[in-house]
Amino acid sequence: MGMSRPREAAAPRHFPQLNRELPDPQPRTIKAHLQWDMAGLLCGTKRRKQVSDLQEEGKNAINAPLQPSSTEVLPEDTLLEENAERTMLDPTSRDSPKFKELQMVLMDWINHELKDERIIVKDLEEDLYDGQVLQKLFEKLSGRKLNVAEVTQSEIGQKQKLQRVLETVNELLRPHGWAIEWSVDAIHSKSLVAIVYLLVALVVHFQAPIRLPEQVTVQVVVVKKREGILHTSHVTKGLTSTTEMMMGRFERDAFDTLLDHAPDKLNVVKKSLITFVNKHLNKLNLEVTELESQFADGVYLVLLMGLLEDYFVPLYNFFLTPESFEQKVHNVAFAFELMQDVGLKKPKARPEDVVNLKLKSTLRVLYNLFTNYKDAE
Repeated sequence: MGMSRPREAAAPRHFPQLNRELPDPQPRTIKAHLQWDMAGLLCGTKRRKQVSDLQEEGKNAINAPLQPSSTEVLPEDTLLEENAERTMLDPTSRDSPKFKELQMVLMDWINHELKDERIIVKDLEEDLYDGQVLQKLFEKLSGRKLNVAEVTQSEIGQKQKLQRVLETVNELLRPHGWAIEWSVDAIHSKSLVAIVYLLVALVVHFQAPIRLPEQVTVQVVVVKKREGILHTSHVTKGLTSTTEMMMGRFERDAFDTLLDHAPDKLNVVKKSLITFVNKHLNKLNLEVTELESQFADGVYLVLLMGLLEDYFVPLYNFFLTPESFEQKVHNVAFAFELMQDVGLKKPKARPEDVVNLKLKSTLRVLYNLFTNYKDAE
């Protein structure tokens, strides 16, 4: 066997790509400059747009009180006839806590008044616009039956019912100085402001036993069409004032005159009423010496009604020893219900006023009993 030849060393391999000279960096620098210039141009444009947007936003903020937002002008407003106008509630006012509280108080009141009708109002705009609930509410408050169709589905029928209800309401309220801030079209178009105005008027006129939030105001947008162009303006509407001012709308009666101008005669009336109530309360070994304070918790009123009508009032129906304001109001309101159950008119006084030691309110309640039971043994 011969010896093998040694292998020759392999020639060194060359990697020209590694030995290649780096290209002139100048082209890359030019490209980079172009990129930076373009970025600067874009940033400048963006900054100018931001500045422009800020200027526009500032202008809109300044002009906002003078013109409605885009959400306020509804499509149907463009259909307004020449010289016609439409009002809308400003969105900010709609979200006002006091305005929401007022709506809740009104809904609770309506639901309480119409509980026997099994009517539950959850939304003033959606539940009152067709006149059905307003009809039932007015009939309950006034004791009058309106000659209108019970259920109407058509728009014409609903407006006819509203027309009849509002005519009757206006006839009742207008002589007492109420400004009519509602209309058939406004209520049927679900104007919340018009609906609330009407309900507040009913609350005050019929002396509803509720306390409305005071000084509730809203902003409304008034849209008017002049020469084919819509013009808008903002108007502030006061829905409630102070409780004292609202209660002052009631028609003055003999007790107003008595308290204001004849204090000597007032004492005579008080003595007569004390004699009347003690004649009956003495049967339970009870005696009254001070009208406004001793009737303020409602206990004596409830017991007095039982004595006058000769029945026993179950103790679970009222608080015999009321401690809170709410318990006292419950007692007085319960006594008022007992009065109405036997056919007496609903007392003009509010339970809260009797509890708050308002002499005039207590006198009205007791005088109503005196005129109906003065000959009772």
